[in-house]
Amino acid sequence: MLLSVADGGSLTKPTRIRQDMIKRRLFSILILLTVFSALQAQSGDTDFMRSTGKIYVVVAVILAIFAGIVIFLIYLDRKLTKLENQIKDND
Repeated sequence: MLLSVADGGSLTKPTRIRQDMIKRRLFSILILLTVFSALQAQSGDTDFMRSTGKIYVVVAVILAIFAGIVIFLIYLDRKLTKLENQIKDND
């Protein structure tokens, strides 16, 4: 691979951008492959969880965590809106 080099010995901006894009694509592909392989490896585990009825406990815990995050975000949004309105009133 040829690299274009400026006077200072560093890579030029277009080359750096291309290399960053290549790194991001490779990283994305690596993550996708990891996720797909993990999902395929866990197919036997989900059958076991379904047969013992524990999958419902897992789903309930995940839903409870998700609901907690959503409630917290709504609370935070309301609080930020209130603070933004106070700042507007003071200006």
